[in-house]
Amino acid sequence: SITSIFSFRPLLVLVSVTVMTQCSLPEQEHALSEVAPTRHFGTGEGEPISSRTNSSLKILFLSSDTGGGHRASAESLAVQFQRLFPGTTYDLLDIWSEASCSWPYHTIKDTYAKYSASPWKWRTLYYATDNALYAKFYNAHSCYMNEAKIMEKMEKYNPDVVVSVHPCMNYLPLSATRKISTKLQRYIPFFTVVTDFGSGHVTWFNKEVDKLYLASEQLKGIAQKRAGVPDEKIGLSGLPIRYEFAVQADAMGDRTSERGRVYRAKIREQLNIGANERMILVMGGGEGVGSLSDIVNELYVKLHARKIDAIICVICGRNEKLKDDLETRCWDTVVSRSLRPYMVQRAFDQAALKTANLQPYLIQRALNRVAPKSAKGDDAVDAPLNIDVIPLGFVEQMAEFMVAADVLVTKAGPGTIAEAAAVGLPVMVTSYLPGQEAGNVDIVSNGGFGGFLVDPGAIGQEIAMWLKYPRLLDKMSQNARKVGHPHAAEEIALDIGKMSLERMDRNELRASQNAPLSEHQTKEANHLSEISAPNHGPHDCTSISKRERSFFFQFNAFRQPKYHIV
Repeated sequence: SITSIFSFRPLLVLVSVTVMTQCSLPEQEHALSEVAPTRHFGTGEGEPISSRTNSSLKILFLSSDTGGGHRASAESLAVQFQRLFPGTTYDLLDIWSEASCSWPYHTIKDTYAKYSASPWKWRTLYYATDNALYAKFYNAHSCYMNEAKIMEKMEKYNPDVVVSVHPCMNYLPLSATRKISTKLQRYIPFFTVVTDFGSGHVTWFNKEVDKLYLASEQLKGIAQKRAGVPDEKIGLSGLPIRYEFAVQADAMGDRTSERGRVYRAKIREQLNIGANERMILVMGGGEGVGSLSDIVNELYVKLHARKIDAIICVICGRNEKLKDDLETRCWDTVVSRSLRPYMVQRAFDQAALKTANLQPYLIQRALNRVAPKSAKGDDAVDAPLNIDVIPLGFVEQMAEFMVAADVLVTKAGPGTIAEAAAVGLPVMVTSYLPGQEAGNVDIVSNGGFGGFLVDPGAIGQEIAMWLKYPRLLDKMSQNARKVGHPHAAEEIALDIGKMSLERMDRNELRASQNAPLSEHQTKEANHLSEISAPNHGPHDCTSISKRERSFFFQFNAFRQPKYHIV
């Protein structure tokens, strides 16, 4: 029985975070399928989007603060909707936290924070749930426990269109949206914008959505293989990023061109950064996590050894301790400590010469082997170089900093990589969250605009080598531009807006004709209403017949129905 799963509480917590809602939808022909007059939308600058007098939309975004990328993508899209469709309003809803959902669904944010802090725990969680078996199980369970609550919550927003930007909000919310459409006698389109770049969890992909927007060919292959999403429902748009990156990308153009160099010099002047020095931008996510301190130390040491003048800007986020530490750190001491392995080896060899019965020429050969390295290190300490480390907290002008930088050092967050690619910035990836961020490393490496290293010393050595060869950086920058899509948010918003306005036209046409539901559709809607009625809660199934309960669990959990929507 469904209640027996609570005897497996630890497993339920694990698998519920990323595979919560794969709720299959009841098979029906939708009532709102009459053909509306064709509308011609403008595509040029300044052209009207629709012939409608009022082209504003009421948008409901579905997301959760499990990482910063989902909310950032929703806000990027919202900006474009309001820019392209004046008068548009939007709301952002976390269905699991705000709809009074049952345990364990309402714990999604806390569980994410706990498990994502431990890579091996997150790896176990992710791969244990990234399969169709668990998805189908939680399909049935989440529908049974929460569908009525979520449907009631979503209906209060009365949206014209629903846009999901979270992997756990593409099945049960879609089912609720379809039932709300039937109840209100107007079709509400449902779209999914995948906010991962190179790989995605199975819960992202539902072939019943009106359209699925993906950032890469890799994701398209996953969507078609795992969910059977047809080509006509897939939009290869790129990842939606902040509007200021599109503005900066258009103004700069190719950063390797003369125009790009002039524009970058202008931006550097605005940021009070020297035009002739190399700039490395180091990030660790919004919380300033990761081994940023060790990475900055090694960058400084390797730049010193190669005699490269540079500025290292470190985005510390909320990590005030790291920011204060970098502001007061003695960099001469950092360089001196990096030479200790050579000094220790030399002291050891000298002691061996005095105490051991070793042949003098062997000892002398060891000393000769260490001496050049020590001398080189001593010279590096005394070299008159100009290397500045600038620690920063949260930065509002991130687009400008990425334009000014020569190299970005960061974790494999999809949004950060997409923003860097949009402005042609080479990337060094230092860490990734197992599962959804693993594919982002491939995007960078296979795209030819960066690399992936974990050891801070190796990171410093590689970055120093990049900066020594400007032609290599130029080639990596050009490769990054091929991957980047600075106008992705605008293109997605325009496409969703056009389809939504067409649906609104059809809804109005149908309402004006007062077209009734067909006999089959009325019977099906009444049956679905009985199954999902609020009084049939998780512990009150007495008024549902045995035949209906059997139909609900077998049909709803193990079938992927087809909608006939025009």
